[in-house]
Amino acid sequence: MLRAVSLIALLALGACQSTEPPKPVAQEPRGVSITPAGFRLPEGTGCAADIARFRAIMKNDIETGHTTKTVFDQIEGEMQKADTMCASGNAGGASAHVRATRARFGYPAG
Repeated sequence: MLRAVSLIALLALGACQSTEPPKPVAQEPRGVSITPAGFRLPEGTGCAADIARFRAIMKNDIETGHTTKTVFDQIEGEMQKADTMCASGNAGGASAHVRATRARFGYPAG
């Protein structure tokens, strides 16, 4: 009896095996382009570099269709506030403002 059950189980498993290669899964078109291969974030330290990096990300996102003009403009307004803080010597406040803006608009810390 045990042999019969084992034989049936082996036959059932064998029936599941296929010699055909797996069919590729269709990918949905994204409708937007990706970041260019040569894209690099600005380097440096301090509030000016923090602002420049986030602006570069936003410029890339608007150019590739990953954000809207409305959101881009809102973030640019926030970066202008950060520019003012940075230029007036409030580097910590400017960098904090960049981080808060990133978080508010769903961009991970960076």
